[in-house]
Amino acid sequence: MCFSAQADLIAGVVVSAAGVDALRHVRTAREVPIASLPLLLGGHLLIETFVWWGLEGRVSTELGNAAMWIYLAIAFVILSALVPFGIMAIEENPQRRRLLAALGLLGTAVGLVLLVTMIRGPVSVHLGANHLAYDVGLRNGLLVVTLYVVATCGALLLSSQRHIVVFGLINLPVVVLLALFNTHGFASLWCAWAAVTSVLIAMHFRWASARHNSANAASMVTTTEPAH
Repeated sequence: MCFSAQADLIAGVVVSAAGVDALRHVRTAREVPIASLPLLLGGHLLIETFVWWGLEGRVSTELGNAAMWIYLAIAFVILSALVPFGIMAIEENPQRRRLLAALGLLGTAVGLVLLVTMIRGPVSVHLGANHLAYDVGLRNGLLVVTLYVVATCGALLLSSQRHIVVFGLINLPVVVLLALFNTHGFASLWCAWAAVTSVLIAMHFRWASARHNSANAASMVTTTEPAH
């Protein structure tokens, strides 16, 4: 979510580019879920551009409504499960993997609750002060949102990789702060944080790939050295 259609469009292109770069440096299949996250976030922002345009009359109402449903499905259903299961896929510690699997199941359950709520409706969106205000008629919203945050933000904190935990510690207060900004009508800056997150993910895979290649090169040099 961003503060204008133009911001969503620009951020979507930047984030998608970071996603392509992250996927280029994937070394194993288990890295794909997390590496694909920036590309998904980029597509998410681009889709919301059409939500804006639908409300502003630049595209048809039908296209705007379709974009709204796809946008909400990604935010509510896909991301809530993808993040914890993606972190689990790259986790080496068996105990932490089991905990991450539990968070993945929690995220899936939250996503299903939100999906059912959306299907029951009504679902709507309207132009707010520098943001789009979505309404899915969610009951017990505070509980569901809390469980969503536990599943997604909590997964980062459970990782055994220190840089992921550090990012998780930064991410949690930022998410709370951005949510408060939205609640009080401040300009939505979710797209900016999505861009930061995506660039960091791309940098992680670039760094991991470079380290792997350096280790392989050093190993090849060692094995090819003649015996004295």
